[in-house]
Amino acid sequence: MPALAHGESRGELLDRLVRAYPDALLKHDGKTITWRDGTVMPADDGVAEKPFEELLRNASILDQMRLTYPKGVSAPPAVNVDPGRFRNEAFFKKMYGDCNGGEVKRNLVTIIWLPRSWGKPVQVTRVNGVAERLKQVSAEIDALDPAVRAAAFPIAGVLACRPVADTGKMSMHGYAAAIDLNLKYSDYWLWAGKGKTIPYKNRMPQQIVDIFERHGFIWGGKWYHYDTMHFEYRPELLGR
Repeated sequence: MPALAHGESRGELLDRLVRAYPDALLKHDGKTITWRDGTVMPADDGVAEKPFEELLRNASILDQMRLTYPKGVSAPPAVNVDPGRFRNEAFFKKMYGDCNGGEVKRNLVTIIWLPRSWGKPVQVTRVNGVAERLKQVSAEIDALDPAVRAAAFPIAGVLACRPVADTGKMSMHGYAAAIDLNLKYSDYWLWAGKGKTIPYKNRMPQQIVDIFERHGFIWGGKWYHYDTMHFEYRPELLGR
C-alpha cells in the first residue's frame, strides 16, 4: 500500500476529512481529530506497512484515505486497489450511530427514489445531508434516457445492519449511508469464482456513476474487489 494517497501530506488529508464532514468534525492537529461534541480520536494507530487484509479489518482513520479514488471514467483497478473499502469502524459508528443499538434508526428519513420511474419510498440517514443528496441524485437519474436509468431501479437496498462479507466489519449499509441499485445490472467480485485474479465486470452506466460522484458518493465499481451496484457517501475521497 502507498504511504499516502494523492501526493498529499497527512495534514492535508486530514484537512480534506474535516472539510468533508463539517457538521460532525471541528478540527485536527495532525495526530487526532476533534468532533464538534468534544470527542477526540487518534488519526493513526502508529502501525506502518499494514498488509492488505489488515487494512480491511483494522484501518485507522488515516488509512481510510490511503488509496486515491479516481473520479470519472477510469481503467479497471489493479490488484487490491479498493479506494474506500478501508473503513475505521469507530469513526463511522460515531458519525452515524450503532445500528445494533437502534441509533441509526433515529436519524432515518423517507425519500422517494426515482419519482418518475419507480416512485417507491426508501429510508436513508439524514446525517451529513445524505438523504437530501440522494434526493438530488434521484432527480438527476430520473432525467436520464430510460435505457440508462433502468439500471437504478428497483433498488437492492439501503439500510442493512450487517457486516461486509469478507471483512466482518460493518457495511456502510449499516449506517443507511449507502444504496445498492438494480441487481440485474450488477456484478460482484465474489460471484466471479475463486481464481488467482478477479476478472473485472461492469454493466453500470457511466452516467449514473458520474451523478453519484458529483454528490459525494463513491462507487464500488472502482474497486478491484468490485461491487458495481454499490454507492456510499464518502465525500472525503472526492475532494469535497
